[in-house]
This record gives sequence, C-alpha cells and structure tokens, in this order.
Amino acid sequence: MNKPIQAIDTHSVMFITPRPDVIMVEGKGSWLVDNNGKRYLDFLQGWAVNCLGHGNPGMIEALNAQAKKLINPSPAFYNEPMIGLSNLLTTNSCFNKVFFANSGAEANEGAIKLARKWGQLNKSGAFEIITFDHSFHGRTLATMSASGKPNWDTMFAPQVAGFPKADLNDLESVKKLVTDKTVAVMIEPVQGEGGVIPATQEFMRELRKLTKENNILLICDEVQAGCGRTGTLFAYQHYGIKPDIMTLGKGIGGGVPLAALLATDAVACFVPGDQGGTYNGNPLMTAVGISVIEQLLAPGFLDSVKAKGELLKLELLELSAEFGLEGERGEGLLRALMLGNDIGGKLVELARERSPEGLLINSPRPNLLRFMPALNVSDDEILQMCGMLRELLKEVA
Repeated sequence: MNKPIQAIDTHSVMFITPRPDVIMVEGKGSWLVDNNGKRYLDFLQGWAVNCLGHGNPGMIEALNAQAKKLINPSPAFYNEPMIGLSNLLTTNSCFNKVFFANSGAEANEGAIKLARKWGQLNKSGAFEIITFDHSFHGRTLATMSASGKPNWDTMFAPQVAGFPKADLNDLESVKKLVTDKTVAVMIEPVQGEGGVIPATQEFMRELRKLTKENNILLICDEVQAGCGRTGTLFAYQHYGIKPDIMTLGKGIGGGVPLAALLATDAVACFVPGDQGGTYNGNPLMTAVGISVIEQLLAPGFLDSVKAKGELLKLELLELSAEFGLEGERGEGLLRALMLGNDIGGKLVELARERSPEGLLINSPRPNLLRFMPALNVSDDEILQMCGMLRELLKEVA
C-alpha cells in the first residue's frame, strides 16, 4: 500500500526558483529521501557541494566533537581548526596564505578585492580583471559583474565596472583586452554553469605565460572544480601551472558553509580593515573542512575519482552513440552529456518524477545534462544512474 502524499505549506519561503512539492528529509551517501519516503539517486549533490555524499561519518564526527568544544570565538582570535585547515591547504598547494569565507561568491569577492589592492600597490592602480564569456563567479553584485552569464549585465544594473570578457580557450581574445589597467585574469578551469567546458592544457599554460610576461595575476576560481572534483586535489594541478590566487567553495565544506581564498606570499597584501567577516574561519566549519580534505587526501582516493570519472565518461559516450547524441565532456566527476536538442529540462523533470525511485540531475543549458555525483559514488551507482537515464532517453529522445 502506497503512503499518502503529504501536503506542504511553503507560503513563508521567499520564491526564488520553482521547486517540486516535496521536502527532502534524509540523506545517506548517494541517496536522498523525501517526506513521502521516496528515494532519489542524487547526481546533483547540492551542485557539487556534498563531495563525500550525504551523512558522511567523518564529517559528522568532526561537527559533533567541535560543537561540544567551541563554535565561534569571533574572528578576532585564532582557533585550532582554522590554523589546522590553513596548514593542510597550503602544504598541499602552491599557496602560502588562506582567508576563510562562507560561500564561493564571498571567496571570489575577496579575490577581486585582493587583486585590486595588489594593483594599487604594484601596478599604479590597475583594477580591471579579465574574465570569460559564460563564466560563473557568484551572485554578489561584483561577482555577477565578473560572470559572463547571458543577461546578467542588466538584471541589477548598473554592473560593477572593470570586468572585460574574453573567450575561453582563445588566447588572442585575452591579449586584445590587456591594457595598463589590467591587474588580473580570473578563470574557472572547468566552466560548470557554462556547460561543463574545460580549459585546454595549452590554453592554461599559455595564459599563465601571458600573465607572467605582463605582470598580471592569475586567479583560478575552483569553487566548483576544486577539492577533488576533477581527480586532483585542485584543478590547476592538471595543467602544470601555479596561479597567484585560488578560490574554493562547495566541496571544501562537504555540505556546510565554508569557502577559502588562497594566495601566494607575494600577493597576500591585505592590511587590517581590508577584509573580514563575522563567521569567517569559525572552528565549527573549519573542523569539518579538515575532515573533508583529509578524506580526499587518503591513499588512493583521488585515483578512485579519476577511475570513476572515466567510467562515467565511457557510459555517457555509450548513451550518446546509442541515441545519436553529441558526446560528452568534462573532467573527473564533473561531466556533461550533450543532447543535441533542448530536452534537458524535460529529462530533469522526468528523472525526478520517475517511480519507484527518482533520479536527480541538472541541465544548466537546455541542450545538455550535468552530473556532479559524490566523489565516493560507487561504480554500481554510476551504472544504475546511466540505466535510469537510458530509460528516460528512450521516452524523450
């Protein structure tokens, strides 16, 4: 006998996006459960946030243990997890200094401020940051202005000035924008919201060379692509380059609000009063961040992400060939299936409504699907997802 569907009253929740009439109440690993007891195979994971899936024991243990000791002494003081996570990040990257924030947008806002401050001190007030069409850097006014998302230039006009747009993987388009006002180039190693478009090896290396030759900073926005998502701890490590600034969010907290701005000693030029934040670096969130990074660094973990990414790639290519689609692209466990037609939204809806078990996927553009599973997703769950998707494609494609 089926459970009765519970009615929900959401009148007090501000409307910002259409949501289905279900409430997610529980999660474990790659699965979510709603208020009616229906299970969903989750290949969204909070938009690449839950890098270790739902209900990760190590994260829960860290959260519980730290909550009993100290939650927030104020950012006016050091705390042990703040220092521990800073050391963990710098030891395993090319950076020397870390500022913690609460969201990727906040980390990117900090990166913009840091680059402009460096420009004031080192480049006669240079302030322009070259970004890229179809990029996504956040939802503050400055990070929306930095983003190359279509129609965002008029949504909350006027924009913050100083973000000329180049074309990803086109070095000449970057060169044309370089002036004496240019202080930095800001790039996502994989454009997630733009449709899972990776920067090429050659482009990233030539971009790093160009920025060095012109005394311009290179900022890697790894909010979506960082923290193991592409199969290396940080996405820039794929390219054999060293950026000057990197931002992290989403995966670094595994589901709790945590982000980070990292910089080399040569660039870390904030002075008291330049940057802050009431909750930034609080021990409750940074304790969880330590658990996340330690699990990502466990022997064999990142190799398993690469292997699972390859499995997902092969399965998506098989679906593409079977249904006459346009292939797949991505890095690690951040991948997209190109559909060839604008059926993405329909597939997302049918996948969620599928019975008896739903599937959670995403269509950032109407002609493709994006997959962001937990990094510890099982091979069987990847095969199960592709089996579910095969059923849906038979219906729609």
